[in-house]
Amino acid sequence: MPNPPIGFAPGISLSVASRIAEAALAKGRELNLAPLTVVVLDQAAQPKLLLREDGASLLRPEIATGKAFGAMALGFGGRELARRSAKMPGFMNAFSDLCGGRAVPVPGGVLVRDAQGTVLGAVGISGDASDKDEVCAVAGIEAVGLVADTGDPE
Repeated sequence: MPNPPIGFAPGISLSVASRIAEAALAKGRELNLAPLTVVVLDQAAQPKLLLREDGASLLRPEIATGKAFGAMALGFGGRELARRSAKMPGFMNAFSDLCGGRAVPVPGGVLVRDAQGTVLGAVGISGDASDKDEVCAVAGIEAVGLVADTGDPE
């Protein structure tokens, strides 16, 4: 039996996840945002890293995870999730039920892609307004040379 196991896509490494989160938090400090929580999920939508700034409120880890999980679950960023939520509430209610209420369909959940478009994971940020959270997620992803997919058309 090979050790480590073979056949699993590597997705985002812990080192890259850490650099994404640190750059995202730095952007939040630059913009003087409320305390942020950053979650990075791997290619299997499993937690790779969670950083919660001092002073971040109680449910920020769950909200940040929900933003990233929603993006991974449907394969597009939070902006598209928000649009679909507004246009198709019945579908989004069913989606919420199917995923046990874990998805948060708002900006701030951003897919992480490589240059070829392969999804490596997702970043979710919560703490300030969703649009500002998203700006920080994009900054973190781009800081490591990867492609941020917010769900907006190119």
